[in-house]
Amino acid sequence: MFWACRNHIEMSADHHDWIDRSVTAEDTIGIERALALWASLDAGDPRPEQGSALAPLWHWLYFWEINPRSDLGPDGHPTLGGFMPPLGHVRRMWAGSRIAFHAPLRLGEAARKTATITSVERRQGRTGGLTFVTVRHEISGPAGLAITDEQDIVYRDPEPAGAASPARAAEPAPGGGDRVESWTADPVLLFRYSALTFNGHRIHYDAPYARDREGYPGAVVHGPLIATLMAGTAIRHRPGTALSRFAFRAVSPVFADDPFTVHLVEDGSAARIWVRTENGGVAANGTAVWKA
Repeated sequence: MFWACRNHIEMSADHHDWIDRSVTAEDTIGIERALALWASLDAGDPRPEQGSALAPLWHWLYFWEINPRSDLGPDGHPTLGGFMPPLGHVRRMWAGSRIAFHAPLRLGEAARKTATITSVERRQGRTGGLTFVTVRHEISGPAGLAITDEQDIVYRDPEPAGAASPARAAEPAPGGGDRVESWTADPVLLFRYSALTFNGHRIHYDAPYARDREGYPGAVVHGPLIATLMAGTAIRHRPGTALSRFAFRAVSPVFADDPFTVHLVEDGSAARIWVRTENGGVAANGTAVWKA
């Protein structure tokens, strides 16, 4: 696998200079990582086989960004200013994605991904400044374009010393649905998913760091892991079908060892999906569209 950066741009106070910046990576859609996630989720799905289609959203297991440990920030992420704009000491969250599935990616195939920054937007949030960076990922296999994945990453400005984040009541989530699945993400699952995605973000496995440095009550379940469970619910609701599109938006965090449920309501060829926390709040909203 390699990463190659095009259109090199020197650091600038104007982060809009980063728009259209691209990197390209190559990888093999190896069966080992798929088997490892299949075993970690233990959801009763068919065992991945060489040559079979990769499950939806499992492309996040591949195209690792491999950085030396000396290039990581205190949060475990690569320091900013390379591909992503230099935003200073900020806190990172994956706010959501919009994914289109054009053709299957098959286990054992070689694949190429091009990531392009399409927008950089500053906003004022409830607790301070936010920077939203949208990155479009285009993944191709031997048959051509397979997946388009637009990701919204939000960077929160650090809070002033001694400031406490105001408590925010979670938006209430409905119960019921055409399919409901119950989950609890324990620390072992969080550790395995971090390892399988080569994600060093400490909020997902270092509970003292998550509490003391970022103000969470405990280790945070990965947004992409929750989205993967949501997409899996859609596939299990209609066995033998594939997704043409999937989108999700993170609303509030889920923490290690806290039970949560994934709910699906079908509407023809599409479905509304949401995640409900143990206290009845919504953690994520999403939509899925099945292929005809």
